[in-house]
Amino acid sequence: MPHATLSADFVRQATCEPGKAKVDYYDTAITGFILEVRSTGGKTYSLRYRDPHGKQRQHKIGDTQSLSFDKARQAAKVLRSRVVLGESPAQERQTLRQIPTLAEFAADRYMPFVKGYKKSWDSDDSYLRNHLLPRFGHLHLDEIKTEEVIKFHHDMRPRYALATCNRMVILMRYMFNLAKKWKVPGAGEKPTAGVKLYECNNSRERFLSQEETNRLRQALMTSENPQLQFIVPLLLLTGCRKRELLDARWADFDLPRRTWRIPTTKTGKARHVPLSTAALSVLEQLPRWPGCSYVVPNPKTKEPYVSVFCSWNTARKAAGMPEVRMHDLRHSMASNMVNSGRSIYEVSKVLGHTQLKTTQRYSHLSQDTLLAAVDASADAAGSDWGQARLLKAGENRALVGAS
Repeated sequence: MPHATLSADFVRQATCEPGKAKVDYYDTAITGFILEVRSTGGKTYSLRYRDPHGKQRQHKIGDTQSLSFDKARQAAKVLRSRVVLGESPAQERQTLRQIPTLAEFAADRYMPFVKGYKKSWDSDDSYLRNHLLPRFGHLHLDEIKTEEVIKFHHDMRPRYALATCNRMVILMRYMFNLAKKWKVPGAGEKPTAGVKLYECNNSRERFLSQEETNRLRQALMTSENPQLQFIVPLLLLTGCRKRELLDARWADFDLPRRTWRIPTTKTGKARHVPLSTAALSVLEQLPRWPGCSYVVPNPKTKEPYVSVFCSWNTARKAAGMPEVRMHDLRHSMASNMVNSGRSIYEVSKVLGHTQLKTTQRYSHLSQDTLLAAVDASADAAGSDWGQARLLKAGENRALVGAS
């Protein structure tokens, strides 16, 4: 390995020895600075060194066609200083090449993980496909910056509910937390750390009136999804969560005893749902397929639906209620029970809540019920205050006339 004092002139004149594929010229001024000259005429600058573990490594600086000698020499000095401080430039470059894009991380690590334990993984899949990946999917994890996430969060606000905007940031935050926990290259800094979530009222007071329920029922009859006409009423009549119904199996139903056992719920515990006669009637109308154990499967695959959002979105728009969510059917069931005179405790047991305060946000009394309540209170008071006021008013007018 020949040694030489590398210079711009030397680089121009350097040639490969006959019979060899390449020759490395070691600079006498900077330790490890090399000019590689190949028999094809190509020339490349590199720095050869030993990493902290004593392993010899070589870091490519650049070729002579795209990098001047002065810049290459300056780069070699910087790299050499880093080596002296215990760093390994070649290993860092290798690590950078291992950093996945957000799309790669989502497909290879995140989605396989959440499908195994998270019941609402289909929501994550939808948020990723429709929002996060189109914006950040092509970027490597270390290329996603806080300012870009803030801009993304801000850009969504005019088109989506504040809670939806926040969910995008929360999902990305969770993904980066997992990536850091799993020691995925490039996940050292979290780009969501400086993103402030919007303040929003999560306790939406939205439930269906009887008239709205009838409109929705008519819209379901024309749905292209034949199972939606059963899914929606079962959600409304049982108060279960969407994924609980989509994953339900016939083996969990005891129709003679009018009960449905949900093996795994949001709380992680099994619960029993009582079935009304109306719910039993819907269940009896459900089509069944040989060998299929699911209650409302996709007729094409005989497996649970991944999502029914498209058909639901079409139906709610046709009913003139584009803002109504499927979860509002659970909300409506709770409100209907309270409006029928059932106690909060009973509603809590049916919905499977572990705390009564959770049930409070689902149980909003209708205006008619509230008016009936205040009228009942007035009747219980015993005195006809309205008539008393009329008499008083007549007396006042008489006094005014006399004066």
